[in-house]
Amino acid sequence: MKNMPGFAVTTVRSTLQCLHHFETAWLFTRSDFKTIVLPVMTFANVLSPRHDPLALSCSLCWLWLQLFQGNVSNQSYAADEDALNKPWRPMPSGRISVKNARVLRWALMVVCLGYSSLFSTNVLMTSVLFTVLVIVHDDLGLSGHPIGKSLLNVGAYVCFEYGSTLILSGRSSLDRTSMTALLCSGLVILGTIHVQDFEDLSGDRAAGRQTLPIVAPEGSRIYTLCILPLTSLVLAYFWSLGHLCSVLFVSMGCGIGFRCFLVRDEAGDRITYRLYNVWLMSAHLLPAHTRFHAFSW
Repeated sequence: MKNMPGFAVTTVRSTLQCLHHFETAWLFTRSDFKTIVLPVMTFANVLSPRHDPLALSCSLCWLWLQLFQGNVSNQSYAADEDALNKPWRPMPSGRISVKNARVLRWALMVVCLGYSSLFSTNVLMTSVLFTVLVIVHDDLGLSGHPIGKSLLNVGAYVCFEYGSTLILSGRSSLDRTSMTALLCSGLVILGTIHVQDFEDLSGDRAAGRQTLPIVAPEGSRIYTLCILPLTSLVLAYFWSLGHLCSVLFVSMGCGIGFRCFLVRDEAGDRITYRLYNVWLMSAHLLPAHTRFHAFSW
């Protein structure tokens, strides 16, 4: 009984430390829940033939661990930039040092590969490929090249979708419709992912990064004005949407494209990027139309 107060203090202190670490992990990935986690899990649920809660939890955990690994690596090289754009992130806010973040990054690589090995060879190889993409993006510095950055982002996004869908479906490979949807998703990301760079112009300039909006300020706006409506139209035709759904989806793409062209301040670009993510998630729902028709037959 005499040791109870000391034990209680130690327990409370340990609990607070755990909560602090959990919050730090959350801050590493906070901004990507609406841009990556939600669209990717939407994609996986649309394509998966089963919707088991345990499989869903395993798939979400796998996705978050991969994202955590990638973000710790990326942010350890962008602490100065984040101090301007996102000072709440763990390194600019002083929660973790750059040195410790890089140690954590390599530890997470082991955790991600170990967790992936619990499922299938394809899931493990997907995690290996994503780790290689992270190394090329951050350690080899290809993130500073506008085309290289886009290609690596596409590769990472496809890895997220492929691995998450495999785990959720419980299969070792995907069927033809799923692979077609994965290819469409990769092409959509490749053609439109630069929209995320408009809101980060000041930080990218400070870091010396060459993104499309920096290399071609006016051309990137015109390109976005054209590519979002065109992509929407092609996807609506490819997935055989009905007239009403096609009009709504294409109108969304047109509206976001025009907004990106007309609204050019940082706050406006931030809102445009959020709307783009709504459009992107809608694009990930389109394969469900084919699934429902297949089931009806």
